[in-house]
Amino acid sequence: MAAIIRPREGRMLGGVCAALAQRFGTSATTMRIVFLASCLLPGPQFLLYIALWFLLPSQKQASPAW
Repeated sequence: MAAIIRPREGRMLGGVCAALAQRFGTSATTMRIVFLASCLLPGPQFLLYIALWFLLPSQKQASPAW
């Protein structure tokens, strides 16, 4: 199972939806729509998003190839 890493490109806020989209093989837009639809249900969606924002590592910057 591959690690979930927040990408440097394709982020909107923290890159959580983009990271989950990469992991599950879907588009980031689809994952964002699913997240927004889930906000209509009761639960800690925003707290989970913020927790994942801090817990998921960010992708490292590419080092220049000299």
